[in-house]
Amino acid sequence: MKALLICSGGFDSVTLAYRLAADNALGALLTFDYGQRHKKEIDAARLCAERLGVPHLVMDIGHIGRQLSGSALTDDIDVPHGHYSEENMKVTVVPNRNAIMLTIAFGVAAARNLDTVALAVHGGDHFIYPDCRPDFIRLFGEMQARALDGVAEVALLAPYVDADKTEIAQDAARYNVPVADTWSCYEGGELHCGRCGTCVERIEAMALAGVADPTAYQDEQFWQQAVARVK
Repeated sequence: MKALLICSGGFDSVTLAYRLAADNALGALLTFDYGQRHKKEIDAARLCAERLGVPHLVMDIGHIGRQLSGSALTDDIDVPHGHYSEENMKVTVVPNRNAIMLTIAFGVAAARNLDTVALAVHGGDHFIYPDCRPDFIRLFGEMQARALDGVAEVALLAPYVDADKTEIAQDAARYNVPVADTWSCYEGGELHCGRCGTCVERIEAMALAGVADPTAYQDEQFWQQAVARVK
């Protein structure tokens, strides 16, 4: 297996990159610039590719992203703080984002003779993001098998789709992922804010996994409170 991994530069996708690389199954990283509010995660993905010695493809789909406005990830809308919940995190949905990225990734994988497209969606994403759910992953893989019938055989790999973030944190430790050099925060400041939903999820996952978190957080008190809640 040689996989094209959709890598945002975040904790989850970089961990999956190291996991695939350990099995000599990583062919290349594909990162999308879709008009997100900050580019720090793209830089993190580039660093990951350099360290693992694989090509890094950056796809500019900003002209598409501009038509998917209304999300706190793309527009000047306040990023919600605290735990993920359906109500406070709806504003972070970019409509059809994974479906769009996956469609492009399958075409790129077929063109580069890679036999797998991988992505790091996980169980914590399910109730907020419909294109992260197991049924979507299964059906999308089936659809692409038909779309590429007679052209290429490309599988869809999402090993964390039924896992939680804690299992990803355990893999990060197992594969010696340089966690401090991944970027999760939606705010895009100098440091991870420590307060937005994805920061809180990251903090708690590492605490539950019993893994030291080397990430520097802007709101250290909130970080300590988040760790204390799960211990």
